[in-house]
Amino acid sequence: MQNGTRLAAVDLGSNSFRLEIGRLDHGQIHRTEYLKETVRQGNGLDGERNLTPEAMQRGWECLARFGERLAGFRKNEVRAVATQTLREARNRDEFLARAHQVLGFPIDVISGREEARLIYQGVAHMLPQSDERRLVVDIGGRSTEMILGQGLDALVMESYRVGSVAWSMKYFPDGQFTARAFAAAEVAAKAVLDEALNLYPAAGWEVAYGSSGTVGAVADVLAAAGMPPGMITREGLDWLLDRLLKAQSADRLRLEGMKDDRRAVIGGGVSVLRAVFELLDIRQMQVAQGALRHGVLYDLLDREEGNSDLRSTTVQGLARKFAVDAAQAQRVGKTAITLFRQAGGGLPAAELARVQRKLDWAAQLHEIGSHISHSDYHKHGAYILDNADAPGFALPETHRLSLLVLGHRGKLRKLEADFEDPVFVQQLLCLRLAVILCHARRDPDLRGMQMETTVDNHRFVLACRTGWAAAFPQSAHLLREEVLAWQKTPWTLIVASP
Repeated sequence: MQNGTRLAAVDLGSNSFRLEIGRLDHGQIHRTEYLKETVRQGNGLDGERNLTPEAMQRGWECLARFGERLAGFRKNEVRAVATQTLREARNRDEFLARAHQVLGFPIDVISGREEARLIYQGVAHMLPQSDERRLVVDIGGRSTEMILGQGLDALVMESYRVGSVAWSMKYFPDGQFTARAFAAAEVAAKAVLDEALNLYPAAGWEVAYGSSGTVGAVADVLAAAGMPPGMITREGLDWLLDRLLKAQSADRLRLEGMKDDRRAVIGGGVSVLRAVFELLDIRQMQVAQGALRHGVLYDLLDREEGNSDLRSTTVQGLARKFAVDAAQAQRVGKTAITLFRQAGGGLPAAELARVQRKLDWAAQLHEIGSHISHSDYHKHGAYILDNADAPGFALPETHRLSLLVLGHRGKLRKLEADFEDPVFVQQLLCLRLAVILCHARRDPDLRGMQMETTVDNHRFVLACRTGWAAAFPQSAHLLREEVLAWQKTPWTLIVASP
């Protein structure tokens, strides 16, 4: 990307939605605008884990305002991510469909560990370069992320389902602050976070940093009370707990430095933060300037630099872990991309490159299920991708890869996929054709072969040179079977072989 390019990140958190806009300057992103709205989607989940209509409406209205500010941005300059509340919400697809429309950009629901990785990237990029071993803690509305890292490398990442909104709703439902409620909330938080004791031992880090909402709010209050700015200590947390107990309720709480929108969730946030301090034996925590949204911006920048896209490294790691036949994966990928370039569909060059990269990833991983069992290996591969920790990927991205892996062979009607999405259908067809043409596990003869697409008519034509079918009778047979398979979809495949 060129210097001066504007980039934007949207963070759909459980308590607040945030929009960060920055300008690229020699590898660094400098803020030009920041918007934050308290939406509290985290307390909008009902007993069935569905977002209430009111919670969805609050989210849509906020995103519509963000969308107006993002008018004029290109697709590759904006990334929106959603975290724990939408990971949990059973009706998230309903919310996301409308959210995509009003924001004007797709929204990625990311896994807890991917959220942790991006948080660390945001924190690390905003700190001076250093070899110090860092512990980063981010207490959000419905989840808490912890990361051990050094430099720009996140080494240990985990997400725990405990947060300021969830704990405030459960242990301070009426906003009442009592010693018994805080004790119960801290014990419950420690029970959830207990395994962190082994993952994040005191010997594993030198400096503790806190990121985002709860940590920032607590630090602001402590600084206003005359304590060292940008720092949280155990003594400071004890002082703050005493002030909350004396106030007796969130409504009566008056603390210099505390914003009104934070009072309703401060009880839960403080109880979780105290639990983290005690469990990990933290004496003091520095407030980090970076957060999830900053990590999203730098990750967006990395994605545009093809060689530094973490997703490519993840794909390579999965292929090695499941002992994929690298030579076959490479020839299938090369063949699929050759066909896709011919079918093209008139995509802009940058978009074409991104789509081809994802098609190649599917080709690299199409046989990962073979490590489990050769029978129905495509089903095993799809399951792996839907459930694997895949750094750099959002959940919808890995699911799309899983659909390509599941659909690269066998019946098409088994796919719960959108056959009205022409890009996905072209990716799927080219992958299936590549697997057929490479069935003998050697480089196929593609001389004179040409792929054409008529999107409006939902039609593909694969033209072969004269004599090709006679020279490769098994491949020709498999292609005839493939023509029949596509007859049961809205699309038509024609193989023209004189």
